[in-house]
Amino acid sequence: MKTFKSVFVLLVLIVSVAFTVKDKDGYKIGDKVANFTLKNIDGKMVSLSDYNNASGVVVIFTCNHCPYSKMYEDRIIALDKKYKEKGFPVVAINPNDPSVSMGDDFESMKDRAATKGFTFPYLFDDGQKVYPKFGATRTPHVFILKRKKKDFVLSYIGAIDNNARDASKANVKYVEEAIHSLIDGDMPSKTETKAIGCSIKTKK
Repeated sequence: MKTFKSVFVLLVLIVSVAFTVKDKDGYKIGDKVANFTLKNIDGKMVSLSDYNNASGVVVIFTCNHCPYSKMYEDRIIALDKKYKEKGFPVVAINPNDPSVSMGDDFESMKDRAATKGFTFPYLFDDGQKVYPKFGATRTPHVFILKRKKKDFVLSYIGAIDNNARDASKANVKYVEEAIHSLIDGDMPSKTETKAIGCSIKTKK
């Protein structure tokens, strides 16, 4: 009887662990983010480790063609200009597969960045190896990282603000509030919000 109970408990633990692992589809709040290296629009390779002197990094998965990404471009530029000097620069990443997402190829990325005057790196997730690690599902999708010694720790996931279509009507600025909390040494009061945008395009 004791043997049966022991086997039963062991099976329950195994099943629990299996489902826990299966459920993890990307970084969670508090996780350490692994270093990555991707190609920037200027042809140079950019790594997360290049920002070891920053207080943190605002990683934004975005793209060229998505209407939501376009609506947020000016706000992303404003975020970089405002918070880069405070230690939280923006790093944008295009996660889409250009073979199934017309206009999201590397050359179009360069053109879009030049047209809009991007002030931040715009990296290409060639082979779509980075965005799944973050668990990004939309463009735009924001991940704010706080540097702790040599590690970058995920501190916020979600939307930029609460009005995608009209910046003037956005009265809750999630990213700005999160950055201010982190600068003050606190965790954001809201660590996760729902990202609103286009789905990331990948081959079926």
